Amino acid sequence: MVQALWNSIPLEIAYEVLGWIAFFSWSISCYPQVILNFRRKSVLGLNFDFVVLNLTKQVSYLIYNATLYFSSAVQRQYREHYGLDEMIPVAANDVAFSIHAFLLTAFVLFQIFIYERGNQKFSKISLSIASAAWFAAAVCVVIALPNRSWLWLISVFNAIQVIMTVIKYIPQAFMNFYRKSTDGFSIGNILLDFLGGVANVAQMAVQSLDQNSWVNFYGNIGKTIISLVSIMYDILFICQHYVLYPGKEGTTALPSKLDEETKDPLLKSSDQAGSANV
Repeated sequence: MVQALWNSIPLEIAYEVLGWIAFFSWSISCYPQVILNFRRKSVLGLNFDFVVLNLTKQVSYLIYNATLYFSSAVQRQYREHYGLDEMIPVAANDVAFSIHAFLLTAFVLFQIFIYERGNQKFSKISLSIASAAWFAAAVCVVIALPNRSWLWLISVFNAIQVIMTVIKYIPQAFMNFYRKSTDGFSIGNILLDFLGGVANVAQMAVQSLDQNSWVNFYGNIGKTIISLVSIMYDILFICQHYVLYPGKEGTTALPSKLDEETKDPLLKSSDQAGSANV
């Protein structure tokens, strides 16, 4: 089988450097939230739906990257589809990042169960979305087995991780807006994620310039979309943290009607009496 080669050594070096910048930026970006949770012994301010959707995204991304990078059968189908001289659009740093991101996201989920979380909880919507995604993936596995449509199958996982990337930030962005604060949500995570996204897009551009082909972008459309979408949301979170709600501490938890309804009647009477005396 024909193996695509680099035409420019400087561009090849730039590709590797940008790839590892993206890897280290994205990998390190997982730690500020973990450290923040640990120091506060609390996950207040971190949206649980974001974590659930992000975990689904990271597992799907790991399956896609590892399969396309290690499986010769999938690589053969990729070249048959996009061209025998095309380079595989997944690098070693992509696989390494996927493994690392999955483990740390799973650890954040563990922190949610052991640290203070107030009245925050997982929504039925996010749990339903994650369940539907994995049910769809299982159905696609059954469909792909008879014809060994491996490239199509991993494209399904790629699509899942793209969808999760598009929607996973929405709960956190809304929660910040509702609380008028980013307290509890690490901005260090966002800054490093932004750097990783920019480096990732630059890496893909370098490969495309060397090969004089833009197949790299639409042949791995998932990588392209998640980078651009992540950059867009990162800019939003940066604006929320530094422009809209700088230095503001949010409420310890989201308001709950249940809390008001179950409040001790004696305390209610005292509050009312106190208001009357004022």
